Amino acid sequence: MRIMLLAGTRPEAVKLAPLALALDAHPDLDRVLVHSGQHDGLVEQALVPFGLAVDALLGSPRRHTGSQAELVAGLLPALDEVLRAQRPDALVVQGDTTTVLAGALAAFWLRVPVVHLEAGLRTRDLSAPFPEEGTRQMVARIAALHLVPTDRAAAALRAEQVPADRIVHTGNTVVDAVLAIAARDLPAENHALAAVEAELASTGGRLVLVTSHRRESWGEPMARTFAAVRALVADHPDIRVLLPAHPNPAVRAQAEAELGDLPEVRITEPLGYPDLVRALRLSAVVLTDSGGIQEEAPSFGTPVLVLREVTERMEAVQAGCAWLVGTDPELIAKTAGAALSGTLRATAAPNPYGDGAAAARAVAAIEGLAERD
Repeated sequence: MRIMLLAGTRPEAVKLAPLALALDAHPDLDRVLVHSGQHDGLVEQALVPFGLAVDALLGSPRRHTGSQAELVAGLLPALDEVLRAQRPDALVVQGDTTTVLAGALAAFWLRVPVVHLEAGLRTRDLSAPFPEEGTRQMVARIAALHLVPTDRAAAALRAEQVPADRIVHTGNTVVDAVLAIAARDLPAENHALAAVEAELASTGGRLVLVTSHRRESWGEPMARTFAAVRALVADHPDIRVLLPAHPNPAVRAQAEAELGDLPEVRITEPLGYPDLVRALRLSAVVLTDSGGIQEEAPSFGTPVLVLREVTERMEAVQAGCAWLVGTDPELIAKTAGAALSGTLRATAAPNPYGDGAAAARAVAAIEGLAERD
């Protein structure tokens, strides 16, 4: 049985890596890892710490406008070609990116079963997150197997009349990934992270990690977040803020313009995955609009302030690992201050997204798909 894994972005690569390794260990399953080219170079970078590489690169789709329509129009013919050439027995897509939507469509049209890893996340609001919520709902209509991270996600799919025998609760493979990398305790490669770590070791100060990259955060919402960071630095002189900036030049420019004058704030390039894991372990609190960090940080008991009005990952909020604060500067600064003072603490309960064995369960479910079909 040949399984094709499709990645287009760094988060997809990180979450697919444990599954790729688990498939490699299986005597009867063959896998091929394909990069759509959506985020050229970043997928390869993310796979290196896991000892993996892409088997096929479709090439970066030629983009002039940067629109979703243009990207999908470029991806579909390339995906159709690689599916016809590789003839997989199933295609695994992860999450909610444009690569996921295009891959699922291409496979469905060729009658290749679609396996949706991290299925069932919902806000029930098609505008938030946009367009990810719509992508997840569309893929759910054509997927043959839904690998869900939580009971909540399984319930969401059952409510949409997805047959129960097509839903398997595996946990989230990102927990497999984060625990594996954390166990290696790799030193920081990013110079800014290494410098901040050395400084805090000598002063006894604390680290605050800030990430903001979603399109809906650009512009005014990000300006409000940065205003909160300024207030936080003013109120807590012992902290140092690490801000890995989005590679979009406009986003980096906004960060530099609004926070670049503060010596307590270090603006740097996006972190490699081992460095991100290290920063999550070291941080006293994290401010983020990232979905993945909401799932990763609970493994280390690091409080997460979610810079969004809604989240499809409510399990962390309900478990007391994360708090929805939106982009209100006063609320962000107040809640982060409570975390720094110790009056707000993340729960000591296990990570609600998994126990580190999601990839093994996913492989067993994929085996079951072959037997069923």
